[in-house]
Amino acid sequence: MKLIILAVGRLSRSPEFDLVRTYIDRATATGRALGLGPVEVIEVESRKPGKVAEAEVLRPHLAGAWAIACDERGKAYTSRAFAAELGRIRDQGVRRTVMMIGGADGLDPEITAAADARLAFGPQTWPHALARVMLAEQVYRAVTILAGGPYHRD
Repeated sequence: MKLIILAVGRLSRSPEFDLVRTYIDRATATGRALGLGPVEVIEVESRKPGKVAEAEVLRPHLAGAWAIACDERGKAYTSRAFAAELGRIRDQGVRRTVMMIGGADGLDPEITAAADARLAFGPQTWPHALARVMLAEQVYRAVTILAGGPYHRD
């Protein structure tokens, strides 16, 4: 199952960019044997401001995919539960899972409502670049857990 982090906006070369790249490379390398990967980041930008315009550039990437909206009102999974969820989705035969991160104002309510699941990183507001890092790290951690690797809580 291909895993895609779909994000509004572009990360320029930065420590966050480097961290995201590191985690997706690790997840891809570990996940291939498990049927998870490759992991990819797709960045999109709208020519117009606002959530509705951003939804228009996100929508084409969702066709035929299991969609997970990153949203503060979503479910806050433990790392093991998130890993189990990705494993469950894979085992259902889903070929593409797209995890969406909205722009500065979040995701359009229609995109969030149409998603198959919603994922929260807690009630705090996180900078866009850090949300990408956290999502990439959790994808890597989930793949590692599913591979039977050691987990610091065990």
